[in-house]
Amino acid sequence: MCYEIADGETPHTGWEAHRMREDLRVIKEELHATSVQIWGSGVERLSATAREAAERGLAVWLQPRLGDCPEREILEHLAAAGEEAERLRRQGARVHLSVGCEFWLYVPGIVPGDDALERVRNMLDGNYDREKTQRRLDRFIPRAARTGRSVFDGRLTYAAAAPEDKVDWSLFDIVSLDYYAYHRRRADYVRDLEPFRRWGKPVAIAEFGCCTYKGAARDGGMGWYSVDFEKNPPEIKGDLRRSEREQARYLSHSLAVFEALGLYAAMAFSFVSPDAPHRPERRYDMDMASYGLVKSIWKTRDKPTPAWHWERKEGFHAVAAHFAHAAGRARP
Repeated sequence: MCYEIADGETPHTGWEAHRMREDLRVIKEELHATSVQIWGSGVERLSATAREAAERGLAVWLQPRLGDCPEREILEHLAAAGEEAERLRRQGARVHLSVGCEFWLYVPGIVPGDDALERVRNMLDGNYDREKTQRRLDRFIPRAARTGRSVFDGRLTYAAAAPEDKVDWSLFDIVSLDYYAYHRRRADYVRDLEPFRRWGKPVAIAEFGCCTYKGAARDGGMGWYSVDFEKNPPEIKGDLRRSEREQARYLSHSLAVFEALGLYAAMAFSFVSPDAPHRPERRYDMDMASYGLVKSIWKTRDKPTPAWHWERKEGFHAVAAHFAHAAGRARP
């Protein structure tokens, strides 16, 4: 399961220790997950969340993700988080360190754009040089790998966008992919993933998921783009219709395929999106464009109070059922 730590867009939707502890309890006890990928920024938050997860018996995949900052700051943040991961590993926890995620999106200067949203738009519009982008990635990814190796002695990885990203996987112990494809035939998944297996290393799905509207499985990793952020307040584009069932079916289908392929790990994206609340008005139901397995419920329409909460979606129950069944098969 993927679990985000963030500042939040409002004073009440950022990381809070008591909410984190309850979320991890649910991830372990109700979702029956065995691993959690903790991603975001803030070394203290990363460390506290990783320790709580380890104490609950979850394997930890720590992924510091500091975006829109100079490269030096990104690498310093990675090193500090990696040191925390190494301390936890030496205490006996099961810890993996990911040096980051889709650097073309989060690291300034690889793709033109002042922020991640502008970079995505430039890529969609073709306003970038593919060869220059790859050269810049080929320069920065090894720097991140060296930084990770300098502070962490466990298994190292990087979350690449599949199948597009080209990475020298000899730098890492695990091939990790953000993979949002949907195919009806298992052979098509094999076709997508086979090139990554040829490195002779474990293959993990660092992220997979689906938003909560009809057609979201087809839109995959771009489902979030169904929000018109130019409007104030933001609203859902077009005539999309909410469908928790679409999300649940996608998650169940993907988990079954990944399990059949014998992948090293697969982590559903994501547990909760506090800043994307569910609202009765379809036009403003931001949860439709959320990958969360739970839906955020604000007490007021426009601003969450400290008492905002989340509720389980159909996708939550689908993942819980799959994990519980898998755990039952794994018992002697």
